[in-house]
Amino acid sequence: MASMANQGAPERRPGIPGTPGGQPRGRGLSMRTRQLFWVWGFLALPVLFYGVIRFYPTLNAFWLSLTDWDLMSEPEFIGIDNYTRMFSDPEFWKVFRNTFTYLIVGTPISLVLSFLIAFALDRIRFGHTFLRALYFLPYITTASAMAWVWRWFYQPAPIGFINDLLGRVGIPQMAFLNSTTWALPSIMVTAIWAGLGFQIIIFMAGLRAIPTTYYEAARIDGLGEASILRRITLPLLKPTTVFLVVFSSIGFLRIFDQVYNMTTNDPGGPLGSTKPLVLMIYQTAFSSYEMGYAAAQTVVLFTILLCVSLLQLWLLRER
Repeated sequence: MASMANQGAPERRPGIPGTPGGQPRGRGLSMRTRQLFWVWGFLALPVLFYGVIRFYPTLNAFWLSLTDWDLMSEPEFIGIDNYTRMFSDPEFWKVFRNTFTYLIVGTPISLVLSFLIAFALDRIRFGHTFLRALYFLPYITTASAMAWVWRWFYQPAPIGFINDLLGRVGIPQMAFLNSTTWALPSIMVTAIWAGLGFQIIIFMAGLRAIPTTYYEAARIDGLGEASILRRITLPLLKPTTVFLVVFSSIGFLRIFDQVYNMTTNDPGGPLGSTKPLVLMIYQTAFSSYEMGYAAAQTVVLFTILLCVSLLQLWLLRER
């Protein structure tokens, strides 16, 4: 009887535990998909935060640049009137010229000086760490404090250190910050000095990353130091140089601290001879309360930064 009952019942196959009817369960997500899921899960909050504090204000600035807004009333759409006003304003073009003067003069001088100092420090063994920290110290100093110290240097004698030194050697005093000729170069010297430490450290890191075997092989082949510098050091430092060119250019295009703190009595220097675009934006927004016009100036600055950075990356790209 039992055998007959077994013959009439359907055959049951052993199934996978936890699956109804013994049917095999699906494999689910692949390992790569799960890895991507976890990566984007961890990145979601930083990306969202960065988008809120970076991308949204940028997009909002484009909208505000098309409006008339004084913070007290609702923005009123006026189209491209702010841009028309800006491009027909002689003061804007003067500020534009000052900004590019900082860029065109300050960037190459700072890069050449920082490379020469880094190249020399790389060959010093005694007190190397102390000298490196000494050069890096200005970069971590508060910008306002540093600017006020340099402002004191530029004062007339006997208060100003530089004019007092010039008087001791029989050279007439110079009106550094009160001269339309010397005000911008004086501030540029301060800006170059302030960023020199960072560039030196980056150049030294690039020099240390070059394998010594290249230099040993070059010396065995009879190359001199000048040839080694031209054929080995400079080509292998190209990624470091590209980074510093872009970084330094953005810094000079956005210069503000030195100008504002060194010319507090007359922000922008005599007759606006030192005023950069960032200071003009600050004065338009928080002195005149023309937020729409300031947003239009910000859009122009953003476009300049983007174009200059992309142009430099294109010119210095690997060929």
